[in-house]
Amino acid sequence: MVREPLGEEAAVDLAKMFKALSDPVRLRLLSLIASHEGGEACVCDLTGPFDVSQPTISHHLKVLREAGLVGSERRGTWVYYWVLPAALTKLSALLQTPAGSAAVPTGGAR
Repeated sequence: MVREPLGEEAAVDLAKMFKALSDPVRLRLLSLIASHEGGEACVCDLTGPFDVSQPTISHHLKVLREAGLVGSERRGTWVYYWVLPAALTKLSALLQTPAGSAAVPTGGAR
């Protein structure tokens, strides 16, 4: 984004990811999955830390999956989730400033 303007398709994909992460529960879910031992978490491990129902957690996980942030696989009666590294790479690359460039203040004193 700071090297060249985003194309329409890239902007749509990235906006979907950022929109999914704009919800605090989904942001926490992504963090829980990413930091879980082994890099993946069973849905049974993800319901405890939240004061919402299991169907609500499933909905949030579906949003993360549809945004391309997590992958999933059913194993027996449980579904396991993991963060997709390529998605995190996309997001972090977008937010990185090139080495040696200084932030330009917006508004306020100059």
